[in-house]
Amino acid sequence: MTRTVLSTPYSDQKPGTSGLRKKVKVFQQPGYAENFIQAVFDVVEREPGSTLVLGGDGRFHNRTVIQQVIRIAAANGYGKVLVGQRGILSTPAASNVIRKYGASGGLILSASHNPGGPDEDFGIKYNIANGGPAPEGVTEAIYARTRTIDRWLTVDAPDVDLDTLGTTQVGNLTVEVIDSVADYAELMEELFDFAAIRANVSAGFTMAFDAMSAVTGPYATEILEGRLGFPKGTVRNGVPLEDFGGHHPDPNMVHAHELFETMFGADAPDFGAASDGDGDRNLIVGRHRFVTPSDSLAMLAANAHLAPGYASGLKGIARSMPTSAAADRVAEALGLPCFETPTGWKFFGNLLDAGMATICGEESAGTGSDHVREKDGLWAVLLWLNILAVRKISVDQLAREHWAKFGRNYYARHDYEALPTDKADALMAELKAALESLPGQTFGSLAVAQADNFSYLDPVDGSTSSNQGVRVMFAGGSRVVFRLSGTGTEGAILRVYLERYEPVGGDLDRETPDMLADLIAAADAIAGIARHTGRTAPDVVT
Repeated sequence: MTRTVLSTPYSDQKPGTSGLRKKVKVFQQPGYAENFIQAVFDVVEREPGSTLVLGGDGRFHNRTVIQQVIRIAAANGYGKVLVGQRGILSTPAASNVIRKYGASGGLILSASHNPGGPDEDFGIKYNIANGGPAPEGVTEAIYARTRTIDRWLTVDAPDVDLDTLGTTQVGNLTVEVIDSVADYAELMEELFDFAAIRANVSAGFTMAFDAMSAVTGPYATEILEGRLGFPKGTVRNGVPLEDFGGHHPDPNMVHAHELFETMFGADAPDFGAASDGDGDRNLIVGRHRFVTPSDSLAMLAANAHLAPGYASGLKGIARSMPTSAAADRVAEALGLPCFETPTGWKFFGNLLDAGMATICGEESAGTGSDHVREKDGLWAVLLWLNILAVRKISVDQLAREHWAKFGRNYYARHDYEALPTDKADALMAELKAALESLPGQTFGSLAVAQADNFSYLDPVDGSTSSNQGVRVMFAGGSRVVFRLSGTGTEGAILRVYLERYEPVGGDLDRETPDMLADLIAAADAIAGIARHTGRTAPDVVT
């Protein structure tokens, strides 16, 4: 029987780039998670008796909130909940399940690449019926509802056994615990030439995959070791842990340093890869060759036709604005449209649904295609494996050949984390106020050609997204982008994106920091990073 629980609003439930993210202790406040879940159900469009997909990355507090969601869904007229076994569903796998079974949407319980544990982070994100993140109009409506909500609905029922496959009734709601991996693995077999990859493995091709004690462990173990023939132990840290083993599950040079040490060691495997907390990001590193996410997007787009799922070619390429222009050069060579969107995978959804783009990517290690409506870490790894198997080439050779053909976009992102919000806001406000006066100024050898605050006009629905990041473009194609991130849970994160284009025939094999030194100095001079924040170096460089 449905029970109404009176509640009072919390003022801090505004979803960010990828849902609502806070510390676990915030979500453990009485009614906090329930208020937000009820607000979602009050706002989102669905037919009576609809199906909801539910799962997460296995972090601390996942199982508790899954049980809350099930009871609230039962009280709100859902007909069925599909929940991943043990509460596990990677973000791309959840997107696939939503699409495959015609669900009205899904709740993904994750704070992505943020740390997990009782004192760390938790998150809830709603994905719509196309499998993609809720667009801004929906998240704004959810936020508005959280500010006025005065009750949430539930039913009294025992916890559902999340560890055993099968169905359970919770009131009028059918809860089906599904295999977390099976549907996703089946989709990957349709897209990629598993036989070619297996043959390459049999011929001696080796790899190391770091699942970072996060959600992709079961997926990578089943696909890489179970279906592609890589030996046991290829997948490292393959068991999802509630605290990710005490590590930060962000696949970059800092947090995946053990993988880098392996790949730059004397007996390095042929290929190295990692994924993040919820499985939507990827790290690609060959033997003694790191591939930036921006370059990975471009290289995958240039070679995607070698995989069965993309043999007929691409419809277009899309990238987030801070991502380097390397993919633009591939699109131009292939005669394809290339779209520059704001940060946030939801902006790719319209392009994918309209058939205007096939492959999309973000500099923050997210790459994906129209097979789902999320970025997909393991998908990117498998496409790399498919390309390398068909071309019979190393990562280093592929990178060198790509740069020789298209030129190289030397690129790095500098993150200044947990800044006092007032100081970060002051820096950005001063920067925006200076935009009109920047063109014509010189910083060392760099002359500013143009500066703006990026705004995006969606070519599908005509909506406009403004204030998406400050761009400073220099003569010759170099640029710096400044943006405050919406993925943190404490303070503000200032992201500074640095890009220098070196044309075909230029200096294509130098160390990235050397090539970006002038840009780094210019960025500090333009934005006054040290002056505003007191920081003389970034916390993370990727």
